[in-house]
Amino acid sequence: MISLESIRIFMRSAESGSFSAAGRSLRLSPSVISYRIQTLEEHLGCLLLTRTTRRMSLTEAGRIFYDRCLDITAAVEQAEKSVETAGAAPRGVLKVTAPLGLGRRVVAPLVPQFRRRHGETDVHLRLSEHLLDLVQEAVDVAIRLSQMRDSTFTLRKVGEIERVLCAAPSYLERHPAPAEPADLLEHDCLLLRFPGSEQFRWTLTAGEETVTLPVSGHIDADDGDTLTEWALAGEGIVLKPLFEVAGAIAEGRLVPLLQGTPPTSATLGLLYPSRKMLSARTKTFVDMAHEALRAHVAEQLALVGKRAG
Repeated sequence: MISLESIRIFMRSAESGSFSAAGRSLRLSPSVISYRIQTLEEHLGCLLLTRTTRRMSLTEAGRIFYDRCLDITAAVEQAEKSVETAGAAPRGVLKVTAPLGLGRRVVAPLVPQFRRRHGETDVHLRLSEHLLDLVQEAVDVAIRLSQMRDSTFTLRKVGEIERVLCAAPSYLERHPAPAEPADLLEHDCLLLRFPGSEQFRWTLTAGEETVTLPVSGHIDADDGDTLTEWALAGEGIVLKPLFEVAGAIAEGRLVPLLQGTPPTSATLGLLYPSRKMLSARTKTFVDMAHEALRAHVAEQLALVGKRAG
């Protein structure tokens, strides 16, 4: 009999296009993935995937089998959720993603707490500034601080987060503070940069209008905390959520800039699949994370006398 695990391995391999990518997603080695697919094909007596040095693709038989597997996994998932809802006991695997900074400070400490309360769950946490494809990566909960675009997912909003431009006094001693948005084009701006990033274009509010500037700088990174450290060291101007630099501003280590034309705000929230019957593990984690995020933001903003929107 074919195991459900073999079906999931086959489906992930077909969706990702390689054993290596499937292995990373499932936390299995490519050799294990290859062996399980080969065993499945021998059991069925047909080739499911064609392999080349660059890509894998479904055979005709593989496509038919994949379509049937979609029905099987959907039915099993629905059955699991029915049991979870009835028993109100979180169990199973939970996949969570979060930005690096918030992930380290808020989400990572939350995971052991969640596990202590719900010992029948496993949590896979992935921290990255990159906006992962939530469907392809099979993410259950995504903490996002950005302009939300995943319309097929449910958003539980924590708040509209004020952002701020700031620099260290040592930088401002060497470079006159910008008097208007266009002056940023003459400054060293510390940019969050990675494939697909839009952070090299800063949008500021000017009354009821906005102005977007293609700012630049000599150094960039794909880690927001690194940008903060560089700003503190006097290397340039940084754009950050206010709560992340509130302590440094209160202590005078960073100075807010262009407060009359501030950056546009960002939404902090939790994204999860829009399903009629949300799993107990997802609902419970979302509740805990929502509370922890609100508390963290409020605590940091209290340092500069601000409140989350």
